[in-house]
Amino acid sequence: FIRAGLFKDVDVALFTHVSDTLGVSWGDREGTGLVSVESSFRGQTAHAAGSPWRGRSALDAVELMNMAWNYRREHLGLEHRSHYVITDGGDQPNVVPRSASVWYYFRQTTYPKIRELWQTGDSMARGAAMMAGVELLPARVLGTAWPQHFNRAVALAADANLRKIGMPQWSDGDQALAKAVQKEVGGREQGLSNRVGGELQGPVRDNRGGGSDDIGDISWNVPTITLRYPANIPNLPGHNWANAIAMATPIAHKGTTAGAKVQAMTMIDLLTKPELVKMAHSYFKDVQTKDVRYEPLLRRQDTPAIEMNKAVMGKYREQMRKYYYDPARYKTYLEQLGIQYPTVKK
Repeated sequence: FIRAGLFKDVDVALFTHVSDTLGVSWGDREGTGLVSVESSFRGQTAHAAGSPWRGRSALDAVELMNMAWNYRREHLGLEHRSHYVITDGGDQPNVVPRSASVWYYFRQTTYPKIRELWQTGDSMARGAAMMAGVELLPARVLGTAWPQHFNRAVALAADANLRKIGMPQWSDGDQALAKAVQKEVGGREQGLSNRVGGELQGPVRDNRGGGSDDIGDISWNVPTITLRYPANIPNLPGHNWANAIAMATPIAHKGTTAGAKVQAMTMIDLLTKPELVKMAHSYFKDVQTKDVRYEPLLRRQDTPAIEMNKAVMGKYREQMRKYYYDPARYKTYLEQLGIQYPTVKK
């Protein structure tokens, strides 16, 4: 979006992210930026039992790269994060794989460190190709994200608004479901929070790493904040079936409504108080970007990987249609599904 110029005329960006609380922050945030890279190798097929010596396994290169990276972890910064999945491991065991690919996330807390981590990964890919006697194809960048930095002036305005709105009023059913899900996954059984957190959080001083989001790139081009809104349950693993449960319940509806009210109030502030926009740009220019210059991690040749979920969606789209919510016939989605709320284990 930044490279396409979609934010060139934007004064302020108000972003949101699902959470289990209501809050904003400003300055450098805890977490990382990343580059998402797929390394692919090309070898030579052969019968894996009849004449394996005539083949060159692309999968060998993938495994060698992964082995090298896992040894290197010991010597990487504590704040770094890296993980991979093998996206192509060949066709069948009795054929030496001609093609193989591995998809990495390289995460670090600053732009220079992200580039350094990426270069280390590229070096290992080249070495793995040499050891396996195969060809390393041009790496494909599937996505990138800068570390996040949020605007102080806009965060102060949003923080004042969210304290006026406050947390939703959770029902006994909401709390019962939350505690049941927490128990099911071994989390602390505290239920849902009823209170907005403490003081507005400023810059993180000791960043030990964590997740990434491409709102980071926007935040280094336009004054930006992220509002966290309470549409999920605390103490869950994240990116897990348990985190998806709340989305179909009153918990998500109440939390999203609270977040929408805060966003609307903050937008009204920005539209009716020109001095707020001016302060936001002053912070952006004189503090945030005074000593840091944004340089995109994306290269000119990198294009959006819009085909990535095509096969999955092609397989499941029609099966999903019967689960689409029909507000004309049902008051709630749970009613449509025939689920009594809350349904928990006895």
